[in-house]
Amino acid sequence: MQNQAKVVIIGGGIMGCSLAYHLCKEGENDVVLLEKGELTSGSTWHAAGQITHSVSHYALAKMAAYGTELYPRLESETEQSVSWHGCGSLRMAYTDDEVDWIKYTLSVGKGLGHEMEIIGPSEINKLHPFYNLDGIQFALHTPHDGHVDPAGVSFAMAKGARMMGANIIRHNRVTGITVKTSGHFVVHTEQGDVIAEQVVNAGGTYARQIGQWVGLNLPIANMLHHYLVTDTVPEFKNLNTELPVVRDDREVSGYIRMEQLSALIGIYEKANVATIWDEGTPWQSENELFEPDYDRIMPWLENAMERMPLLAELGIKRVVHGAITHPPDGNMLLGPSGVRNFWLCCGSQVGIAWGPGAGKYLAQWMVHGAADVSMRSFDPRRFGAKIDGEYRISKAKEDYLLRHEIPYPHRDRPDCRPSNSKLSPLFQVLRDKGAVYEDVYGWERPFWFATAGLGQKHIESFRRDELHAVVEQEVNGLRQHAGIADLTAFAKLEIAGPDTEPYLSRISSNKLPKKSGSISLTYLIMDNGRIEGEATLVRLGDNHFYMVYAAVREAALLNWMEEQITGDEQVSISNVSEDFGVLMLAGPASRKILGECTEAPLDNQGFRWLSAQHITVAGIENVRAMRVTYTGELGWELHVPMAGMLDVYQALTSTRHSEGLVHVGSAALNSMRMEKAYRSGHEITNEVTITEADVLRFSRAGGFQGADASTKPATRWVLTYLQLDEPTDDDIAADPQGSESVWYQGRPVGQISSGGYGHATGHYLAFAFIPPDLNQVGREFEVLVLGKPRRAVVIEQCVYDAENLLPRTDSDESHWTTNSAGGQYTF
Repeated sequence: MQNQAKVVIIGGGIMGCSLAYHLCKEGENDVVLLEKGELTSGSTWHAAGQITHSVSHYALAKMAAYGTELYPRLESETEQSVSWHGCGSLRMAYTDDEVDWIKYTLSVGKGLGHEMEIIGPSEINKLHPFYNLDGIQFALHTPHDGHVDPAGVSFAMAKGARMMGANIIRHNRVTGITVKTSGHFVVHTEQGDVIAEQVVNAGGTYARQIGQWVGLNLPIANMLHHYLVTDTVPEFKNLNTELPVVRDDREVSGYIRMEQLSALIGIYEKANVATIWDEGTPWQSENELFEPDYDRIMPWLENAMERMPLLAELGIKRVVHGAITHPPDGNMLLGPSGVRNFWLCCGSQVGIAWGPGAGKYLAQWMVHGAADVSMRSFDPRRFGAKIDGEYRISKAKEDYLLRHEIPYPHRDRPDCRPSNSKLSPLFQVLRDKGAVYEDVYGWERPFWFATAGLGQKHIESFRRDELHAVVEQEVNGLRQHAGIADLTAFAKLEIAGPDTEPYLSRISSNKLPKKSGSISLTYLIMDNGRIEGEATLVRLGDNHFYMVYAAVREAALLNWMEEQITGDEQVSISNVSEDFGVLMLAGPASRKILGECTEAPLDNQGFRWLSAQHITVAGIENVRAMRVTYTGELGWELHVPMAGMLDVYQALTSTRHSEGLVHVGSAALNSMRMEKAYRSGHEITNEVTITEADVLRFSRAGGFQGADASTKPATRWVLTYLQLDEPTDDDIAADPQGSESVWYQGRPVGQISSGGYGHATGHYLAFAFIPPDLNQVGREFEVLVLGKPRRAVVIEQCVYDAENLLPRTDSDESHWTTNSAGGQYTF
């Protein structure tokens, strides 16, 4: 047996086989795949095998499309049968919200070149004459969807990997992993040890146990899922073409398709869901199925028979009741684990659909340092909540229950919250003020604040709803007077040591702040020139810095920064994210309000813009006050020792200038940052460089790693800033949510990355990536918003205070006037 390899993959299901195949495609063939039994003998073999373009997520849409491209050609490439059935599919829409969802999906998919259309009942009937269309308004028809033999495609990719030089070893169980001081791994197997530079956990239902060998606590659990195969359907014998797969989320909560001349019915029941192997999957388990639980699925099975009455009198000849892994948020665990060179390729609830793309883009990440799509939503280090048994199981059940629900923007997943969340000291105080919270890396962060007459609940819609007016009130209140926000969820690091400055200078695009108290915005750059992250850097002293960045990137960016320290550098990085709370105070009256709570000078001479000081606020010492905000207004971020948060908050909200102070959530902050054209994590990702993200002004000409690649002229795409027309009376009152396609002269040319309605200016604003040669001020495009084109024009600079006078002002006077149409800003 081979005893050494650059990459060892543990697990021979669809995920592991796909990764082995794609590593070889990327030029890395020193790969050993270890499978304890036969390939696919875990969960892959019993999968139903469908794949669809009907997904509402840009990266997943890219992955799904790649799968439908790869599967049909795998057979000719490897001479291994895969049984591809390109029958297409229909996603049924009964309610207005379901119609909005498929329109949104269309807006995303059309931009990627996916063939899809929304059709009415008469067209549906032509494609599927046996489906009961009562109550159905429309369906999304995706003609290039299909289904495939799960074992066949796995075998084909394994064979393809072997043909390119990989070693696939079956019937050899891995029994443990030892991490050596050199950083190499010793993978212990029943047939001997294999020394590896990198290890990938593609263990499927065993992934948690494999992760525990290197100290990981993976937040996944194994759910039980049924599908059933009927006796032969006589009417199917007369068909000339295979019926499209039907996805019926409302009535069936699952899918129905042809399985040769039978029907296959898959159900994701919406009650009494079940897990298995909560304490660990038995190592001896092979090709295991479980006794059917008809009581659990019967209501939806009966609905399926009502929807396809010709199945009602048929018998069931086969029931598959098997285990599938589910993560807390529905996305795979795909990427670095936090243990150096130990990667995850697991936690996939639909491996046949996602596996090809997962293998392709993870292979790019491993070989080239970054993938060609953003992997942020799959990064295994994205979970910050307390992960215990209850959390794993409850969140997996919640995810299973949401599998066939509408994936609204900002979908709330309330299970194990706030019991397993990280809480600011102001959590209950702000809840009593009406805070509606969102989960951000395990933190409870205010999303918006309920006003009188509006319930303290999540509002979910693809259209403008009550939240639009609430956000307007928060924005206008802050811009006219002042606003306060709890931003404790920020990630916060202290970086110190004799080699800190050369270390930070090597990985940072911008110049380091020179004087104590100086602040700079910088981008952290990989060797290949792609952006790893964005951060605010504060110099606290010689070789001593404070770094603040987005909460969701806390573990991932910390992990990356630690890996950038070379063997001879003396640099220490401390995670102080839970040592300091953060209060943002911003708006024209913010200086007056803060001035009543501190003796520190706050005028421009005493406290300049883009500087930081240690001050005392409301008797709380060592508050790190930073004159920066995400709003474009005069203001401060107060980084307060956690024990003093309540005292500082109470003082700020109790001054004689605090009347009219509004509480602000992240929804309002998003609106204000869009008016200032501030980038977010949707723009700053692993797939782009400094020039592509249009942040060259925050970069030196060179002197940092990847500088040449990151600062060269953009050729693939570049970020542009768009202003959209307001909906007319005939349009849908909706705005882009992200991932929608951008069109120019009738062809798709880009995608929206993020956006928000500018309440001070009265326009929807968006960022989008488009070809560089089209990025000209004044050029007009169209953006598909819920399936309808909306005019958009490239604008040159931020639409609010373009000269950036307000954050630097020495005045405490409001810059707003009010008229019957609402607030208008003046300078």
